[in-house]
Formats: sequence, structure tokens, C-alpha cells
Amino acid sequence: MVFEEKMIMNGEPEDEEEEEEEEDLVDPIESMRQKCEEAEHCVHTRELLEECETRVGSRSSTMEDCTEELFDFLHARDHCVAHKLFHSVK
Repeated sequence: MVFEEKMIMNGEPEDEEEEEEEEDLVDPIESMRQKCEEAEHCVHTRELLEECETRVGSRSSTMEDCTEELFDFLHARDHCVAHKLFHSVK
């Protein structure tokens, strides 16, 4: 009966060890994204994105946005990550 009450109140029985283990886990994709952002091709596409953002931000009214530059940067970064990510997955 006590177990059922805990399930109703918390959704799961308390297990502090499991919660501590989850906090220690680090998503490898985040560190790989940072490393790939420093790669030559990604640096180039990021510079183009930043130039576009500066240009658009300096104008009071413009129809231009930086969607294409953003997609180019994300594509370059994700392409780099895709080649490295699955080698570290267990």
C-alpha cells in the first residue's frame, strides 16, 4: 500500500543512486558540436552567418533574414558531427 502511494505521489519509487548517475552523464554530441564548430569549414560558414546578422541588424527595415546562412552553418556542423558521433556511442 505504501509503494502504491509513492507511485501516485511521485510517479516512480525513490532511487537516489539512479538520479545521481543520470546527473553525471554528458551528451557526447555537445562536445563534438563545439569541436566541429572550430573546424575550418564551419568557421567559414559561421563568419558568413555573423556577417549577415550584422548586416541585417544594422538596418531598421529589411526583408532580408539570415536563414540560408544559418542552415549552411548547421549543415556544415552536423555533417562534421555525423562522421564522428557514432564511433563514440556504445
